[in-house]
Amino acid sequence: MRTTIAGLDVHTSHADLSGRDVLLWHHGSPQTGAILPPVQAAADARGLAVVSVARPAYALSPRVPGRTVADVAAGLRSVVEALGVASIVSVGASGGGPHALACAAVMPGLVRRVVTFASPAPFDGRDQWFAGMQAPRALRAAAEGEEARRRFAEVDEFDEFDPDSFVDADYAALEGEWASLGADVGASAAYGDDGLLDDDLAFVRPWGFASAEVMASVLLVQGERDRVIPPHHARLLAEALPNATLQLHPDDGHVSVLRHLAAVL
Repeated sequence: MRTTIAGLDVHTSHADLSGRDVLLWHHGSPQTGAILPPVQAAADARGLAVVSVARPAYALSPRVPGRTVADVAAGLRSVVEALGVASIVSVGASGGGPHALACAAVMPGLVRRVVTFASPAPFDGRDQWFAGMQAPRALRAAAEGEEARRRFAEVDEFDEFDPDSFVDADYAALEGEWASLGADVGASAAYGDDGLLDDDLAFVRPWGFASAEVMASVLLVQGERDRVIPPHHARLLAEALPNATLQLHPDDGHVSVLRHLAAVL
């Protein structure tokens, strides 16, 4: 089902989520926020309902200029409270990872555990943060501010994807179980690139919460062949979070690591 709650574009797997345990899915950058079939299947297998919300400036969610990662989590709190859910497993992929963590800090009474796949770590201002990224130019531009990031988008329309960012396992995943992810990324282009731009800006500015505030158990799932968000980001998160477990997969890249979703739930 698709509806609008607290001004946000919300997708739910069931009409009534009151008292339900839910998987709160945080989509990557860019996507539309639609519930992808493999996410629904993994949740169904564990008896979880699914809630997925388009972040501001994605799909039909209005833009919030200057938003932080914590700002997004605060908006999501309004959504899940309106839905009356009982508890949350907060799961984020790639650009959704920081937002999955933020929800544990912003609504600790609801979020019982967090799972991230290929999440970036907080930006520390060092050039090492970009090491291992096949195509770091957009994030480097974002670190210089919104004007620089917009100039980059004008030169590289819709931030043209570097095909070398994905490894063979990623392309296999996009041709198989996760084909819906690639299709959804394509569908997001119709809404413009402000969502992606605002995500990039949010990742390289203070997130609005401290890692120490994330008291829920966190599982960090990371492909060691990832060229988009390299493994050292997962290691940084594992060191900073109070209750984190790092799960490394030597054969996976940025997308193929999602094949472990059902197992880690």
